[in-house]
Amino acid sequence: MARMIVVYKEPQDVEAFNRHYFETHVPLAKRLPGLRRYEVSRGPIMSPFGPSNAFMIATLHFDDMAAIKEAFASDVGKACSADRQTLAPDLSRFET
Repeated sequence: MARMIVVYKEPQDVEAFNRHYFETHVPLAKRLPGLRRYEVSRGPIMSPFGPSNAFMIATLHFDDMAAIKEAFASDVGKACSADRQTLAPDLSRFET
């Protein structure tokens, strides 16, 4: 199993972020070809280095790396990428 992990920092407008994320982005992402499972973790997040400033982690499960590449090359994958720009246009809002 291969996973894509997306770590979001706390958004400036939590309510607007949550509304868009759960009403628009997640339903779109769940249509990705080959997606096996979609998980969201919210709340305090601990890293090996101590508490993280991460707000939320999304984990997308696929069979393998090729499936992830194919999913994001699809029309739905391109729509997810475009919507991510609407959801979180500032890349500094992601953990790296």
